[in-house]
Amino acid sequence: MHSLHSTGEPRRVIDTLRDMPQTTPITQPMIRPIEPRDLANVRAELQKHWHSHQIWSLGRCHQADALPGFVAEVNGEFAGLVTLNMDAGGWQCEVITLSSRTLSPGTGAALLTAAEMHALTQGCGRIYLTTTNDNSRAIRFYQRQGWRFAALHKGVIDRARELFPHIPLRGLDDIQVRDEIEFEKLIGTAAWK
Repeated sequence: MHSLHSTGEPRRVIDTLRDMPQTTPITQPMIRPIEPRDLANVRAELQKHWHSHQIWSLGRCHQADALPGFVAEVNGEFAGLVTLNMDAGGWQCEVITLSSRTLSPGTGAALLTAAEMHALTQGCGRIYLTTTNDNSRAIRFYQRQGWRFAALHKGVIDRARELFPHIPLRGLDDIQVRDEIEFEKLIGTAAWK
């Protein structure tokens, strides 16, 4: 496909694209630890994605708005959240929540990397998380980030539903929600074994 220069010579499309005005560059997210001033945004994010500040994982309840973690900001705007729980003994860290908004590509990956680095500096050899079996988008994301399947916790959601009947039977893509899938990443010296 060609157009004409003002000189009457053919002009390739690539030249036309090169001369087009540049769009606003994509701003990389700034990742920082959660601070007290973030509490309203943290609670709103938890409510939006999990409909509660209490998050259940592997049969344990976590008060996620009181956990340590990191927030992402893009141009000063809240763009994402990751919350963490150090397991007893400190050899492993669980990612309790991870969410990002579409303000900047790579926000979720940057938050997950911050969680991994935090766990490493705390002396952990393993970082792990769970997601429900219907969350195919998250399952693909974690694999792209180098996380591996660690376990399938069959029926965990079914058992939780007996205690909390408000848990929906069907989730994303109308898939029946029944199980938790555990992902892990070995870090530090554990990664070399």
